[in-house]
Amino acid sequence: MQHDHALARAAAALAVEPESPEALAAEVGSQRYRTVWISDVHLGTPGCQAEALLEFLREVECEQLFLVGDIIDGWQLRRNWYWPQAHNDVVQKLLRKARKGCRVIFIPGNHDEFARKYLHHSFGGIEVAHEWIHETADGRKLWVTHGDLFDGVIQCAKWLAHVGDTAYEFTLKLNSYLNRLRARMGLPYWSLSKYLKLKVKRAVSFISDFEVAVAKEARKRGVHGVVCGHIHHAELREIDGVLYANDGDWVESLTALVEHADGRLEILDWSALDRRVGAQAMAPSGLQGVSVSASASAAVTALK
Repeated sequence: MQHDHALARAAAALAVEPESPEALAAEVGSQRYRTVWISDVHLGTPGCQAEALLEFLREVECEQLFLVGDIIDGWQLRRNWYWPQAHNDVVQKLLRKARKGCRVIFIPGNHDEFARKYLHHSFGGIEVAHEWIHETADGRKLWVTHGDLFDGVIQCAKWLAHVGDTAYEFTLKLNSYLNRLRARMGLPYWSLSKYLKLKVKRAVSFISDFEVAVAKEARKRGVHGVVCGHIHHAELREIDGVLYANDGDWVESLTALVEHADGRLEILDWSALDRRVGAQAMAPSGLQGVSVSASASAAVTALK
């Protein structure tokens, strides 16, 4: 019921709040891809970098756009309502892309699990699905899933996941203070939570175990690879002959997975576009979203 209430409030906001003038700015679309995957946006939280995502959505055009879970953070909205205009603009931009002919497929995650009640429905042209099999231009079949079903913490101790979520939120707030200080010193954006995950031995082990488990399931399903999110760690590599692709997130790393016209896959690191990301002024309550200057010569991290 609480999730439904949060969803109703978000729907009401969308119904009465038009896109801001900035959100309706001309869409350059200088980067074109066959398919784009994004996940773990966490709209409804101070940590969501909505402004950066808006720049990405304006600059990038694609035939298919997969929203691979945790787009809206129902857990956070249930605890404390937070929905600034930039978050509304992101949803409006996604709806706009669907109206303009881009096929948008939403695969709910654990934070927006309320949407799993609406599988096989379409909202404003955005299709809701439990999972998907995507065929690349070069004939490879990729299983698309959020990935929370392979997280033992989520499945076996959900209360612990909520505790971890609260700690993660605190880390993001601390991160905002650190980055305001770094900005005054002329230093680029730096993710404390990402640093901690990669330095803590148990966290590194968890990431590795998660990747192996998801790849193993993909092999059982007889596909060439898997695309997922959930752990906020972008990766594109082969695990025992199975392609493992994680599109990262829009809280810490600002990454997306993209497919070129020939079927080639890349992890696109949007934060690399401007080393001043995070140097913009941030409100004391937490990360309000960062603004990056998009350009046709976007920096990408190509992983083969």
